[in-house]
Amino acid sequence: MASNRQRKLLDAGLRAPDFRLARLEGGELSLAEITARGPALLVFFKISCPVCQMTLPFLERIHSAGSLPIFGISQDDARDTREFMREFGITFPMLLDREEARYPASNAYQISSVPTMFLVERDGILARVMEGWQKAEIERLGAMAGVAVFRPRDNVPAWKAG
Repeated sequence: MASNRQRKLLDAGLRAPDFRLARLEGGELSLAEITARGPALLVFFKISCPVCQMTLPFLERIHSAGSLPIFGISQDDARDTREFMREFGITFPMLLDREEARYPASNAYQISSVPTMFLVERDGILARVMEGWQKAEIERLGAMAGVAVFRPRDNVPAWKAG
């Protein structure tokens, strides 16, 4: 990330900062385009983050239900992000928050650790802000999407810092 100082993460109820980022598949996408059809989950992550590696496959289960759009926002380059997606079975759309551009979206959202997730309403208001791994929040997102995210054999902690 661009800064080492601890920042205060944006709060639920605030307007989400707009952005336009490169799509991994080519082209660009803005927040307004993402939320045009309804709420969407933005997931800021780095491929080297162990908590991200644990979290994103569970978000993939929610994505596969198709009722809650999820967009990954990778702080890594395209090649490494593609490899991460292949290795962890991630199919939801990816945007690139590039280091050479000084992480414009991560800085606008005041990210200080990953994973950090924002549920953004159609009107651009932040409905939920989640930092690190929070099993209860993942369950709530799954319930919104009509998905039982966890299976009996999943052994995951209730909380883990990013």
